[in-house]
Amino acid sequence: MDRRSSIESEGSVHLEINGMLSLTESGIPTIFEPHSTIETKNSSTSNSVSPKRGEVRAPEKKITLFALRLAVLEKAATGLGTLGFIWATVVLLGGFAITLDTTDFWVITTILLIEGTRIFSRSHELEWQHQATWSIADVGISSFRAIKSSTRSIVKAAKAVFKPFSDVTKASSREIGRNSQQTARGKWDKRRVSTRMWTSSEVPLLPYARWMFIARNVSKMLYWLQILSATACLVLSLMKLVLRNFGEVAKGDTDKKNRKSALLIFYSLAFTEALLFLLEKAYWEWKINFCRLLEEVNKECELGPSGMTCVRRFFYDAYSRCVNGSIFDGLKMDMVSFAMELLASSSPDEQLIGAQILRKFATSPRYCYDTLQKIGTDIIVMERLVEMLNWKDIQEEELRLSAAEIISKITGKKQNSLRVAGIPGAMESISSLLQISRMPTGASDEICEKRIIFDNENYGFWTFNHLGLLILKKLARDHDNCGKIGNTRGLLPKIIEFTQAGERLLREESATPTQILTLKRSLQVVKMLVSTAGATGKELRKEISEIVFTISNIRDILRYGEGHPTLQQLGIEILKSLGLEEDATETIGGTGGILKELCNIFLKEAMSNHHSNVRTAAGEALAMLALESKNNCHRILKLKVTGKLVQALEVPLLRINAARILRNLCVYSGEGYIEELREIASAGPTVLKAIMTEEHKLQEVMMGLGAHIFKFITPEESIIMFQSAKIQESELAAKLVEILRKHQHPSIKVPRIRRFVMELSIWMMRDKRTNIQVLGNLGMETELEYIIETTSELESFNVFSGTVGMNRHSVTIHSLVDTAMKLLAGEKE
Repeated sequence: MDRRSSIESEGSVHLEINGMLSLTESGIPTIFEPHSTIETKNSSTSNSVSPKRGEVRAPEKKITLFALRLAVLEKAATGLGTLGFIWATVVLLGGFAITLDTTDFWVITTILLIEGTRIFSRSHELEWQHQATWSIADVGISSFRAIKSSTRSIVKAAKAVFKPFSDVTKASSREIGRNSQQTARGKWDKRRVSTRMWTSSEVPLLPYARWMFIARNVSKMLYWLQILSATACLVLSLMKLVLRNFGEVAKGDTDKKNRKSALLIFYSLAFTEALLFLLEKAYWEWKINFCRLLEEVNKECELGPSGMTCVRRFFYDAYSRCVNGSIFDGLKMDMVSFAMELLASSSPDEQLIGAQILRKFATSPRYCYDTLQKIGTDIIVMERLVEMLNWKDIQEEELRLSAAEIISKITGKKQNSLRVAGIPGAMESISSLLQISRMPTGASDEICEKRIIFDNENYGFWTFNHLGLLILKKLARDHDNCGKIGNTRGLLPKIIEFTQAGERLLREESATPTQILTLKRSLQVVKMLVSTAGATGKELRKEISEIVFTISNIRDILRYGEGHPTLQQLGIEILKSLGLEEDATETIGGTGGILKELCNIFLKEAMSNHHSNVRTAAGEALAMLALESKNNCHRILKLKVTGKLVQALEVPLLRINAARILRNLCVYSGEGYIEELREIASAGPTVLKAIMTEEHKLQEVMMGLGAHIFKFITPEESIIMFQSAKIQESELAAKLVEILRKHQHPSIKVPRIRRFVMELSIWMMRDKRTNIQVLGNLGMETELEYIIETTSELESFNVFSGTVGMNRHSVTIHSLVDTAMKLLAGEKE
């Protein structure tokens, strides 16, 4: 079966797909071939497959288990205390009050009063402890360890009473000033002050002795009151159980015959209840102060020194749930859900605690997977985080920073990034993170330095800028998100403003890593936006090219950024993508110095290996800007670089893009530059050798160049050129037919090779009549028929944006086939 019948039987057109991602020899994706946007497992930006993770045990399980055990002891003690109270009131005082011995009467009464005091203290202690943890500052769990600090507080308060009022006022003023400075610096554990409501832990219950009647001190008082009450109850009941001096019972006195047993039961209940309570407190102190349970959990959770506030609050909440409800309620808690609940609170301090926990867990390699998965599925929490991005008050800086960091992590997952972008007002909130404070023109270095220091001390503008750009960079990986970024009012100009970089920033060593990172991220965002495919990409490229600072900012990076090749490459990639639009191409070419800087980078000799990718990108950008642009071709020719471009055909790193540039100069320059273009003809031998010996991409571009430079030479010069290359025209004809047979179907890696073969074949047949017979004998006509039957849209475009074809060829491949067939048939055109 011959190839014709094979094609007919298949009934479809086939493409040679040898890897959908097209790369140049240097490994950089090129826009001259289509490439798929389908994410692969090895893609650095792929999030479709979650990384494999080992089982990570939640550290907070130790706390919830501890809370459950405490609750068991607490409820057992409370149950026995209730039973003892009922027994005393119903049986003893109700039935034997008259017959009780005086000592027993007062001991029982004392125990009941003590127990009543303890029960009251216990019922309210958790409430006060809870109130004490609402404030981030000065949070502590009542314990023996707090005695020293409490004593110091009492002594200081006593001294303050006898000091003059003015001294106290001055001290308070100094303290307020010191707290304000700490708040302004944006510390992780700073105190946030609410101006419209009281902080519950600081509420003075009485106008005097303020130090005593505030929440955190009241909780300590209740704690010690319980300890003393339980101890007194234990001592009294034990004493009565040991002495058993319940009074004599006269023979025949039926009113007193069960009194001893009733008293023994009561004292046993009181003793057991007090013992269980003290055992609970001893277990509490052992785990909290000696085993350092909370510190251990805080360390495993990686929350840092200020994280103790979060852990303590979590412990109190878990313990409260176990005590007030089922003992198993606390086991249902976990640190992430707890933080999400606090984030939704109306209390600023609770919001900050929740945000800090989520921030630490979201940035921790151990816990980030589960944390981000849980946050990503809770749209209410994500809406809350997005809302916090708009909070610009300096008191809310830490909350805003935590929210920004969490969102920057959430958007790392593509599915989550779509959810974030879908929240109403999300893009506007992210845009609010980008705030630039530009120095006045002509400002001295000293003024600039002072301004930067001032900004850093008072508000972390640079930090928010970084996070805003990072979030946008992650969102821009999705096509729909790019459209939303472009549609957000004022966002594109903000991003472009961050690409501003002058000679002072790029060349002097005084540039900080922060400034370079900001510049790099802004360029990355712009590059992703302008490389978007489809109608969205077209609109974005139009809007970005119309911003008057875009091209000039990139020119400065090309001109002064030789010490930052990564920045130069990003700038060049942006120009290359903008070149897909005709208006943007003219704008770039009309901006003074752009083409010159690209030529300097591409053709500059003795450059380090770090600049190889930059040079490759510069060559591709020049080829893109010269494509179908007569004005840019003229501008390049005026730079007098034609000879260097011809020499670059011999340099392995440069030859592919040099051939592209030279071909575009030949095709699109028009009349008026014949002499300059004839200089390109000197590359003929090099081109012929490459066609005969090379393969794939280099062979394709050399074929395309050869089909046009031969138009500028005479038949006599053609003979000399073949002789110089030591190649016979018949050998070239055979090679062309061989290439067509090799590429029976359109190829993604070399989509234009069949077109260029036909262009070169047409030139050969027009150049010499003998070539018509040679090509005919080699079977050219049959191969041309195969081309007609396998033609694809892939062969109709000069460049591609993803899988979308751009810059359609003016001459269709069918027209080329018709011309070649007529020449083979001996017809005159």
